[in-house]
Amino acid sequence: MEEAHRSRYVDLVRLLVRHGRSDLLAGAGTDEFLTEDAEPVVDEEGPQRLAEDLERMGPTYVKLGQLLSTRVDLLPAPYTEALSRLQDDVEPFPVEQVREIIETELGAPLRSLFSEFDDTPLAAASLAQVHRAVTRNGHDVVVKVQRPGVRERVRDDMEVLADLAAKADRHTEVGRRYGMGTLLAHFRRALADELDYRREAANLVRFGELTKHYEHLVVPQPVGDLSTSKVLTMDRVIGRSVTDVGPLGLLDVDRRPLVEELFSAYLRMILVDGALHADPHPGNVLLTDDGRLALIDFGMVATVPRRVQDKIVKLLLALSDGDGEEAALVLAEMGHPLAGYDAARFRDDVSHLVSSAVALGGEVEVGSVLVELSRLSGDRGLRPPAEMSMVGKTLLNLDQVTRHLDPGFDPTQAIRDDIEEILRSGLSVSLSGALSSAIEAKDFAAQLPRRANRIMDALSEGELAIRVKTMDEVRFLGALQRLANRLTMGVIIASIVVGAALMMQVQTRSTILGYPAIAMVFFLLAALAGGALVASIVIGDRRAQQAARRDRQP
Repeated sequence: MEEAHRSRYVDLVRLLVRHGRSDLLAGAGTDEFLTEDAEPVVDEEGPQRLAEDLERMGPTYVKLGQLLSTRVDLLPAPYTEALSRLQDDVEPFPVEQVREIIETELGAPLRSLFSEFDDTPLAAASLAQVHRAVTRNGHDVVVKVQRPGVRERVRDDMEVLADLAAKADRHTEVGRRYGMGTLLAHFRRALADELDYRREAANLVRFGELTKHYEHLVVPQPVGDLSTSKVLTMDRVIGRSVTDVGPLGLLDVDRRPLVEELFSAYLRMILVDGALHADPHPGNVLLTDDGRLALIDFGMVATVPRRVQDKIVKLLLALSDGDGEEAALVLAEMGHPLAGYDAARFRDDVSHLVSSAVALGGEVEVGSVLVELSRLSGDRGLRPPAEMSMVGKTLLNLDQVTRHLDPGFDPTQAIRDDIEEILRSGLSVSLSGALSSAIEAKDFAAQLPRRANRIMDALSEGELAIRVKTMDEVRFLGALQRLANRLTMGVIIASIVVGAALMMQVQTRSTILGYPAIAMVFFLLAALAGGALVASIVIGDRRAQQAARRDRQP
């Protein structure tokens, strides 16, 4: 094993032992990497120490922690809260490398691409850093440049994680229960997408289209000619994080339209368009100088399948009505039951949780309730789909933004106001889907009279026959009888051989080749019977195969 890989194994094993997850290592063949200095942390400081350890281990583990912060069904609340606050600020890499990467990727000198380029980065993270620039036509932009060597580092880290996840799935109960390999595959896809800035540029365009009808929302758009897989140039948005703006700064802002449009836009994107901005924490929502909300950082985007969209709509309706029984039923349909799942207890717990939330009246936060329902599902042995937890985490982050902007905003009332439009939009179909359905309906209508006449004619003449394809009982019983005969014959032959062997010890006057004659006779009978049995098996199986081939022929 290479020294670099071994070092990463040691770091990862130390992390697991340190935070009480040595059960993932038991029997997984990693004993040689166990370290004596990995002392477990106490519970009170565990979540924050885990976040700090992940930050020290590099970009792959920072992103893994951010993804795990959305899986509230897998980790306790203190851990998801600590991981959601992971900081990704690192020392910037030299501007000479920045310029070299830009010029190599875009194929031109920096001075011919930008009229201005600020060497001091606006932000520096473990995957990239951002610089302010002005294009040759005077457009104010920011340039996101991928950190050199980060793809190779991530690839090596993923190999170590994949190896450990495979061992955990094969050899540990925890691995099999949570499906570490599946979780890691999901993380690998998300991280690979985030490292390809062409995907982020496409995400910016897509979400710009989804929010273009909301006058108070803005998504910065990419500059296609100045963007590649490692360089992303996009509009510069001047503003501050919503939560950094104090009460005095919000006095001159008409906040209610901002909150209503933000909440409505996200509901529609998730429940109608199936697009989920997987990282809408308050730092990625900016209040611009002209009084709008800018949505930034679309590196992590997930797709919500139609089946999950429909279930979440039903769940939100149940929550707005305070119907705990219906909420439990929807969650049971969405989730995958594990060993120990108790449906009755789960239904009672969900009903109690929903009733408690409704009792708060206007203070109900939909995101918080969805997160608690996801966590309750995981605790009770009902694994919800990953998209369910991510939707809950997204709405929880939105709750923080809306509560800061407008404490009087009621998310449940907003859901009731928007649900009619959401349902109407969800029932619409695409043009291609409508055309396909129309063609199928035309074919059905054209062939129906002819098929109906054939059925009626056969029925009137007493020739209607219904053929049901099922198991051939006669052939099945025949096969069982042949199997029983072969077993019986084998037992008899074995008995003859054993008896003949015992009679070899009996002294008799009649001998064959110096052995008792009766024993030799029985050995001969056993040999003949064995040969006949083998011939019967070969011939019978050959005939059965030929018959099966004839049956398959039209």
